[in-house]
Amino acid sequence: MLQVTRTPAARLLGAAALSVASLASLSAAHPAAAHGFGAPDGDHLTVTVRDAGPGADGTYELHCDPAGGSHPDPAGACGVVERDTRWGQDAFAPVPAGSVCTMQYGGPATAHVTGTWAGRPVDVTYDRRDGCEISRWDRMVPLLPEVGAPGRP
Repeated sequence: MLQVTRTPAARLLGAAALSVASLASLSAAHPAAAHGFGAPDGDHLTVTVRDAGPGADGTYELHCDPAGGSHPDPAGACGVVERDTRWGQDAFAPVPAGSVCTMQYGGPATAHVTGTWAGRPVDVTYDRRDGCEISRWDRMVPLLPEVGAPGRP
């Protein structure tokens, strides 16, 4: 027989109010912390791009909160990383082991991203060697430059 436990609505509302109060106190101390990000001065990335094509290769600095640095699109780059930042997840995670990936080549472009994001160190590489890595790269555009398929602009 299945047993169902019900929680009184008052307890649920009390827990929700406590969560909101905790979040409010966090955001007062660190506005970025309310979103799960590190302190404003802690979000700094260095992006080094190679073999992506003219105008894309180089080393770029990126600061967020506020967006700035030598990156060609700091607001867009910060936005794409913030979009993928979730508590308990790595916005820069590699392709999961055992993934089935299409056998396609996306070109010789590589990128190395280092720095600090959401209070955690970042040291990650990107390439376009198969379908999974191409998708992983494309999810990070405009942090990484948009790259067309080999032989296409």
